[in-house]
Amino acid sequence: MNTIPLNKEKVDQIISDNKIKSVGKASIREVKKIVDDIEKATGISFVRMEMGVPGLPTVKQGVDAQIKALQDGVSAIYPDIYGTEELKHETTRFVKNFLDVTVPEDACIPVTGSMQGSFASFMTVARMDEKKNKLLFIDPGFPVQKQQCKILGIDIETFDVYEYRGEKLKAKLESYLQTGEIAGIVYSSPNNPAWFCFTEDELQIIAEVANKYDVIVLEDLAYFGMDFRKDYAKPGVSPFQPTVAKWAKKYILMISGSKAFSYAGERIAVIVVSPELYDWHTDYMKKYFAQDTFGRAIVYGSIYALSSGTSHSVQYGLAAVMKACNDGEYDFVEALKDYKNKANFMKTALVENGFEIVYDKDMNDPIADGFYFTFNYPGMTGEQTLNELVYYGISAICLDITGSDQQGLRACVSLVPHELLPAFAERVKLFNENHKK
Repeated sequence: MNTIPLNKEKVDQIISDNKIKSVGKASIREVKKIVDDIEKATGISFVRMEMGVPGLPTVKQGVDAQIKALQDGVSAIYPDIYGTEELKHETTRFVKNFLDVTVPEDACIPVTGSMQGSFASFMTVARMDEKKNKLLFIDPGFPVQKQQCKILGIDIETFDVYEYRGEKLKAKLESYLQTGEIAGIVYSSPNNPAWFCFTEDELQIIAEVANKYDVIVLEDLAYFGMDFRKDYAKPGVSPFQPTVAKWAKKYILMISGSKAFSYAGERIAVIVVSPELYDWHTDYMKKYFAQDTFGRAIVYGSIYALSSGTSHSVQYGLAAVMKACNDGEYDFVEALKDYKNKANFMKTALVENGFEIVYDKDMNDPIADGFYFTFNYPGMTGEQTLNELVYYGISAICLDITGSDQQGLRACVSLVPHELLPAFAERVKLFNENHKK
C-alpha cells in the first residue's frame, strides 16, 4: 500500500503513450491496454473491473462432451447450419424448463456467441419492412451492439430507462414506436452494465407495446438465471427466469454459453425465435435474402453469410451442459454464486467509504448482487472518478459509453481474485480519505 496512489507522472505518461486524453472516455479495450501497461511498468496488481469476462471453470459435462465429439471426428465435418439435433433438442427443453415457454426445435439456432447472434438478428430484423429500419435500445446497454448497428448502417434510437421504470415505461416506448420506424426493441435483463432486472410487469408492458405496433423484441439473456435473489435453477419448477416471451408475439431470445456456463472461449450461444416470427413472411426481404420468411432468411441469409454455421464440437458441449441442467443433474446457478459474494463485499466496501451505488433499485427492491454493479463518488462525474481511481490501482469503465445518462462507473467482479479483495477495501478507503470534503 506504500505505492498507492501510483506515481502520477508515470501513469500519465502511459496514458499519453496510448494516445488517450482521458481514461474515463476510453473504450473497454482501451482501458484494458492502459491497465496492462501500468501493471507492467509498476509491478502493482490492479483490481480489474473493466472487462466483463467470466472467471469460473467451464462446466465439466460440456468439456467432456466436446472432447468426445472431437475424438469422434466432428472437426473434419462442416456443421449443419441449422445446428446439431442434440443442441436444438436440449435448447427446446431448456427453454421450457427454465423459461416456461414452448418453442419448436427449428426455432433454436446455434450462433458463434451472442455477439454473432445479435449481429445476425439486427441484420435481418432491419431488412424486413422498408418503413421500419431503426432499432430502439433500452439503455444502458452493451456498447458493441450499437457498434454493430453502425457497421451495418442501421439507425438507432436510445433512452436511459433509469427514470422510466414500471408504468412510465409504456408511454416512453410508445413515443418511439408510434413513429412507425422502429423494427425492433433491444435490451438485456439482468442488465449489462447496471444489473437491474425488468419485473414481469415491465416485460409484459414491453411485449404489449411491441405487439400493438408489430415490433420485434430482442431480449439478451447473456446472464441467464443470474438474478440471485431468486432460484431459477430448478428445471420445470417455478420461479422461472422472467422473459418477454411469455407475452410477445415476435421475439428473439439470445441465450449465451459464456456467463451462465462459463463457456466463453469457444464462442457459443443459441438464438430462440418465436414461432410467429420464424414463419413471418414479407416481400420486402427479398431485396436482401433469397428466402422470404424470417427463419429461413436469418439462417440461410445472415448466418450463412457470416460464418456458415457454428463451431461443430462445442455444440455437443453446450448440448451436454443443457441436458445436465434439464435432467436436474447440474445446478448452474449455484456454481455462479461466487460472483454474488464478491459483489456484496465490494459494494459494501465502497458504500462504507463514501461511494454510492448508481442503479441501486429494481422498483422498490434493492438490486441484486451479481456479475456487474455501478457506482460513483459524490461530487465527481463518472469520468473524473475513473481518472482518479487508476492512481489507486482500480479500473472500471465509464457509464457514459453504455448509453446511460447517469454519472458513474460499471464494475465487473469476475476477474477480481479473492486475494485482492482486502487490497480493494484498503484502496477505496484511502481514496475516500484523500477526496472527501
